[in-house]
Amino acid sequence: MTTTELPLLVGVDGSDGSLTAVDWAVDEAARHGVPLRLVYASLWERYEGITLSGDLKRPSEQVLSEHIVASAAERARRREPDVKLSTAVHTSDPVDALLRAADHAFALVTGSRGRGELKGLLLGSVSLAVAARAHCPVIVVRGDRTGLTGGHDRVLLGAGEPASGSAAARFAVREAEVRGATLDAVRAWRCPVHESADTGALAQEPARHHEERALTQLDELLGGPLADHPGLRVRRTTVEGPARKVLVRHSAAADLVVVGARRRQGHIGLQLGRVAHTLLHHAECPVAVVPQHD
Repeated sequence: MTTTELPLLVGVDGSDGSLTAVDWAVDEAARHGVPLRLVYASLWERYEGITLSGDLKRPSEQVLSEHIVASAAERARRREPDVKLSTAVHTSDPVDALLRAADHAFALVTGSRGRGELKGLLLGSVSLAVAARAHCPVIVVRGDRTGLTGGHDRVLLGAGEPASGSAAARFAVREAEVRGATLDAVRAWRCPVHESADTGALAQEPARHHEERALTQLDELLGGPLADHPGLRVRRTTVEGPARKVLVRHSAAADLVVVGARRRQGHIGLQLGRVAHTLLHHAECPVAVVPQHD
């Protein structure tokens, strides 16, 4: 199976957030020319029991799941009839089901908060778990109307270290290219406290050194991914400050923010850095977390 044949997955559960995710995912599938697969998962069998043979009455959660998937599929078809569409209903834990499906996916799209999540939560538990563990890119759809509809014509890359951020850089370049958007590559830098203790001209030297180093790292990170995209509009920016705050601020003028997340071999549990975690909770546009495997 080639990369272009891998489906774009979207988790559905009937919530407003998942319907927004469906709309965004349909557009994304159309842009890349990939199939779209709607996935619903629930442990309803555990709580309602399996119907006995010959019992004509189906569990209410099964009926609900079928209705949710059918409604989402109809919504997707109305939005873009040409996108190849399939559906799947799993009687299993939503996180486990999505992670298994993501092993053979172009990317996985989720809403920012699912059905039954507390309104006070900034991000739903399912979205957070799959973003922190999936082996394919995960896009959590959030933000204002302009960002959700691609009104900014800008893809924001939170530029990491050249050795660990190449997957995110390639993903961001591809997204900017297919959208005809500008790639806004931002590298945050900090001057250590002990180097910035002086004032005046003496303080400018270490700051200049760290800024120049950040620009060099940015050029190194983008060199390979941009080689096959010579016509792509790119804006390189280095900014002093904590990366998570810098990127949240810049996300207000972006259609998608892309960051990397390292996946360590044999590591169990959530693998999500502070920057990605902050963006998933506070960004003003959809967030793509792209795994970088050791």
